[in-house]
Amino acid sequence: MQTTPKNLTPSEGQLEITQIKSVIGGKQNQRDTLRSLGLKRIGHTVVRNADAVTVGMVNTVSHLVKVEEAK
Repeated sequence: MQTTPKNLTPSEGQLEITQIKSVIGGKQNQRDTLRSLGLKRIGHTVVRNADAVTVGMVNTVSHLVKVEEAK
């Protein structure tokens, strides 16, 4: 499994974000960030616009998610 590098930048495209690790034992802000992204469980995938807000949230929890460009 590979995690996302912490250098994602905003763009016009869309991101497919998948939770790959648990938030159990994690900091509260990381739990809140995953919920704000719409992720509820390991293996859950959401598609979001690659705006500055989303990219910032993904960079905060980059060790818990996998990010790919949506098709």
